[in-house]
Amino acid sequence: MKHFRSSFVVMGFGLVLALLIGGIEALYIVSLLALLEVSLSFDNAVVNAKILEDMDKKWQDRFISIGMPIAVFGIRFIFPIFIVSVASGLGVWDTLNLAINSPEAYEIVLSSVERLIYAFGGAFLLMVFLNFLFENDREHDWIELIEKSKTVKKMSELSTTQMIVSILIGIILVVLTKEYSIALAYFSGILLYAIIGSFDKLFSVNGIRNGIMGLLYLEVLDASFSFDGVIGAFALSNNIFIIMIGLGIGAMFVRSLTLYMLKAKTLNEYRYLEHGAHYAILILAVIMLSEIFIHINEIVIGTIGITFIAISAYHSIRENKKDIATLS
Repeated sequence: MKHFRSSFVVMGFGLVLALLIGGIEALYIVSLLALLEVSLSFDNAVVNAKILEDMDKKWQDRFISIGMPIAVFGIRFIFPIFIVSVASGLGVWDTLNLAINSPEAYEIVLSSVERLIYAFGGAFLLMVFLNFLFENDREHDWIELIEKSKTVKKMSELSTTQMIVSILIGIILVVLTKEYSIALAYFSGILLYAIIGSFDKLFSVNGIRNGIMGLLYLEVLDASFSFDGVIGAFALSNNIFIIMIGLGIGAMFVRSLTLYMLKAKTLNEYRYLEHGAHYAILILAVIMLSEIFIHINEIVIGTIGITFIAISAYHSIRENKKDIATLS
């Protein structure tokens, strides 16, 4: 439980603050938003733990000390305001005033640019999955029909495969939407992933992601997972402070869960958990790109992610039992 102490402290502070802002109703909405954030980002915690296990301890610690303020204030408060400002042509200060003083109008503006946000986030998460799928030195294969197929193995030999696949999907998206802004958002997501990856290789040691670039990658990944939660939160409240408190509490628990899995070496015990998380990322990427055309309920998104994690955990336990039976 020690890994979750700080999360419970943040939760207690957040709930009291919500009660002062809007009473029992605000308290209830904050609780729902926190649960929404955890359900949407459970697979994010698994992937974060995999990345952090190769990082220096000081950067693991900074994932909380530096990463938490970024996650709560940066990703769930400042970043949406920045996105709305850029997409709408309003100044950042005007957008902030709109969010604080006229939340209904801010919600309308945010909704008007949500398709751009989905295109950007969907592209970045797609690159995360493709990087996993075409990885050459993966220790275990889970869905062998896909991961051990001759096509995937052959494509894995090309360093540009994930870029080719993502660009092809982007071209299809452009043909379907015929919108310059969505194309720009989608390819910006791919570009950001490529830039982080390039700097990551430049500053990594023996291929291990570390330091500031590793932390930056984790924060962008967190942002991509949070897009749906931030936008979906307006279905429960248009008060940006209530939204930030609720999603912030959820983000803190996701980070505590990440550290718990890291310290408990959960990914070593559950060999397919990383696989399940990446397939959940694929589904989330597909859903985000689909939401450019149709709305999909956040409950569906969260349920799919948790289902993949649960199935991969079950298969991991089953394989562990087979190993034990073989040894005995």
